[in-house]
Amino acid sequence: MSIMKTSDQDLAFGVIVGNRDVFPDHLAKEGRIEIISVLKELGFGYVILSESDTKDGVVESYSNAKKCAKLFMENKEQIVGIIVVLPNFGDEKGIVNTLKLSDLNVPILMQASSDEVDKMNRKFRRDAFCGKLSVCSVLYQHGIPFTLTETHTCPINSDAFKADIIKFEKVCKIVMKLKNARFGQIGVRPNAFETVRYSEKILQLHGITIEPIDLSEIFGEISRLPDGDPKVEEKIQLIKDYTPTTTFPEDGILKLAKLAVVVENWVLENELDGFAFQCWPSIVSNFGIVPCAVMSMFSEGLVPAACEVDIAGLIGMYILQVATETPSAILDWNNNYGDDPNKMVLFHCSNLPKSFFQDIKMTAHPIMAEYQGEANTFGAIQGRVKTKPCTLLRIETDDLFGEIKAMLVEGKFTDDTLDTYGGYGVVEITNLQDLLKKLCNSGFAHHVAVSLNEIGDIVYEALFNYLGWNIDFFNK
Repeated sequence: MSIMKTSDQDLAFGVIVGNRDVFPDHLAKEGRIEIISVLKELGFGYVILSESDTKDGVVESYSNAKKCAKLFMENKEQIVGIIVVLPNFGDEKGIVNTLKLSDLNVPILMQASSDEVDKMNRKFRRDAFCGKLSVCSVLYQHGIPFTLTETHTCPINSDAFKADIIKFEKVCKIVMKLKNARFGQIGVRPNAFETVRYSEKILQLHGITIEPIDLSEIFGEISRLPDGDPKVEEKIQLIKDYTPTTTFPEDGILKLAKLAVVVENWVLENELDGFAFQCWPSIVSNFGIVPCAVMSMFSEGLVPAACEVDIAGLIGMYILQVATETPSAILDWNNNYGDDPNKMVLFHCSNLPKSFFQDIKMTAHPIMAEYQGEANTFGAIQGRVKTKPCTLLRIETDDLFGEIKAMLVEGKFTDDTLDTYGGYGVVEITNLQDLLKKLCNSGFAHHVAVSLNEIGDIVYEALFNYLGWNIDFFNK
């Protein structure tokens, strides 16, 4: 049996090479060699039958299917997705039996090799074009979801199929990680924000666990942490190095550092994938800072942190982060941009990760300072978001229908003139007014998770096709 794994937690693709006895065997044999070569080139691990397990290491019968399924089951902890390649027509029963017997319940990528116009004779004609339709029909009949390549057929060693595999790997990771995600909730939502309420039970039904902690426990841990603790001193320097800000109030920077140490310990102890924070008003009134900078640093370090205890928003941030392996942010759908119906301002006050910004500074909170004073509100991150394409995602638990739903949008941050405060950017979205109507009519909150990447198709494939979430993809 052939198994090659990578260092990324030893994750791998299960690979099924289809064959049909009345079609040229050598095409399937060559296809197996090609897919192994491609996966090695891309740095992905694989689990595949060897040539000693079945004839040429392919699947074309029930006995082949049992051997392949057994191999997959033995490596189920590593397999995040299955790639089916059809170098010729393939055998739909052999493929479907493998999938059903292995029962891995992971995403499946369906490939079919292209025929060449000058090789349509008996020796080289593949008919995988037709075979893919046959396999997909049977997968549909069995209720097995699958992912299609961008074009119906493509050579295994083509750049097009390599791009399909790279996108598919991201789909697999979203599906895998959401099934066992763990998020923290620090404090209760601000009393004024019923918009960010969510159903913990619905999330748990989908494999997402929430670990809550009262804000008083965080304050208690901070009070027991000595000022001169090495971890605190380390965090003070990290915070000072995080932005080009030159003036740091000593009391504020010490409080931010202690908060960072306590939250980090809690995240590590509970093996959390991210957290949502009660960022106002209690921490301002009772501790004398805003936690924005600390949350920004966590998000920049790929531990997404959402403000205002927005757990649903946090989940959106996490999904976008997994899809890109880059930081994500949470902002408000906040303002119109003049009279342009397709442009708006995304804003927060703010805790955006620093990689989002064209420029950045750490200040007193521009809103809270008016009520609590600058001395009690240090730690906000301000700047303008980079001019880049973006993907916006809003997740909700809908108690009325007992489901998770989502709004997925692609747009772009522009360089339109805007003089304001906080973390902000002007975003252009095609048919924005229709989108806003859908957000209002469907009960979506005023927050949205943001990634500076165009990944809508990847996110949609994972959430709709494999997780069964009710998702509306509002793309260009």
